[in-house]
Amino acid sequence: MNWKALVAAGAAGVGVVAVKDLTQKSHALQRNFPVLAHARYWIESIGPELRQYIISGDDEERPFSRDQRRWVYSSAKLQNNYFGFGTGNDVENTNGYTIIKHRTFSHVAPSTAIHAGEEVPIPSAKVLGGPRDRKHAFRPNSIVNISAMSFGSLSGAAIEALNKGAKIAGVLHNTGEGALSPHHRQGGDITFQIGTSYFGCRDEKGRFDIERLKEVIQTAPVKAIEIKLSQGAKPGLGGMLPAAKISEEISQIRGIPMGQDCSSPSRHTAFSDVDSMLDFVEMVAQETGLPVGIKSAVGHMDFWHHLLDKSGPDRNVDFITIDGGEGGTGAAPLVFTDSVSLPYRLGFTNVYKLYAEAGRTDEVTFIGSAKLGIPENAIVAFALGADMVNTARGAMLALGCIQAQKCHTDHCPTGVATQNPWLTRGLDPTDKSVRVANYLKTMRRDLLKVSEACGVAHPGLLSVHDIDIVDGVHTKRPLDDVYGYQPGWGVPSEMIRNEITEIMKPRLPAAT
Repeated sequence: MNWKALVAAGAAGVGVVAVKDLTQKSHALQRNFPVLAHARYWIESIGPELRQYIISGDDEERPFSRDQRRWVYSSAKLQNNYFGFGTGNDVENTNGYTIIKHRTFSHVAPSTAIHAGEEVPIPSAKVLGGPRDRKHAFRPNSIVNISAMSFGSLSGAAIEALNKGAKIAGVLHNTGEGALSPHHRQGGDITFQIGTSYFGCRDEKGRFDIERLKEVIQTAPVKAIEIKLSQGAKPGLGGMLPAAKISEEISQIRGIPMGQDCSSPSRHTAFSDVDSMLDFVEMVAQETGLPVGIKSAVGHMDFWHHLLDKSGPDRNVDFITIDGGEGGTGAAPLVFTDSVSLPYRLGFTNVYKLYAEAGRTDEVTFIGSAKLGIPENAIVAFALGADMVNTARGAMLALGCIQAQKCHTDHCPTGVATQNPWLTRGLDPTDKSVRVANYLKTMRRDLLKVSEACGVAHPGLLSVHDIDIVDGVHTKRPLDDVYGYQPGWGVPSEMIRNEITEIMKPRLPAAT
């Protein structure tokens, strides 16, 4: 075919599109501007990519800026993740900017070597399940762990890579509410999440089944159980898995039909209030011997007041995972992702202060979730009282996610959040698992370096006195003043502090 024929064919194609645009009545823009209107739709569809690579500054784009993504990518590849010339942030004119205060003299000193500390395990300062004397209580090996992401929302290849990475880095991998799939069984330690649909632990009528739960956890290295009450990006709504992402494998694992959106209920049926929830927690803990906790976003505070009032020596949760409204999701209505539930720092401090006022913060392990896979955010979380942090989107970026924001469409271009075989084939679990592990190790390394710069041997020993919130170059406020903390809040008891300090002594890298 010569060039004249090609031009003629192209012109004919354009003509067909023009005629179709002029005669259709659904889109006024196409009717008024045939053919040209499609360019507008195409540019709109690649808006996120344009902003990522062309328009946005290095620290502008959300949820994660280009600098933050570059730090994750380079960390995952063990490349140079340092930045030169100075900060690109507008420190002079930004209100609410976080400043970490270093100490001039300290009995601990961080190594300056670029990869120093990556192999240093940083265990939790608290023993998970210890206060309730659970049969299988344990001290988590890592203060940074992989947050809840279900198989179904993520591809099988992505889940396999995450679990292999968890094994390499020695972290916990949360299954999400989509059950424990074969892809989770790659040797990494598991936190099994129980959602409102009880996937993986329900009977034929969809009701919770304790025997089914015990069968499942006996087949994998499940270390803890997390009961999901709500998720930061869509609290009070329940989970949503679009029909396009439901494969036959997912259908079998979850016990759900093909061709229909899988919408999890917004509330549990196994319990209906704080009293019955605590009974449920104790029953599951006694039957399995595992630590059992809850995950929740923060809205009205009445639930948390009741939880504190109803819990005690005879029944209690072993851990509380607080999710913030800025947290991620595979699919949710815009109003929920934008406006429902408090941001992490406000939500967490509201809950923590209740326990601190009652002198009961040592009873539970506090876990932070929601955009905490970046060192700066995690440091503030630890200073406010978190004992561990979970990261989901940070781990996704390490897998190769480019923040295309197509998780809800089944068209994720990197094969992370899709069930499309053509797209998932591009994600090699063996290669990406190493990148996930590198990212998690580097995250811990940076937390350790900052902690040592502040004069403490462990991130859990950071306090609100180590952080200031500044408004440009005009004013600063200590973190305890911003969130109304009293002296001694934000850190564990002296006994726990001494214990974790002794544990860390032989693990700290030698200064260079």
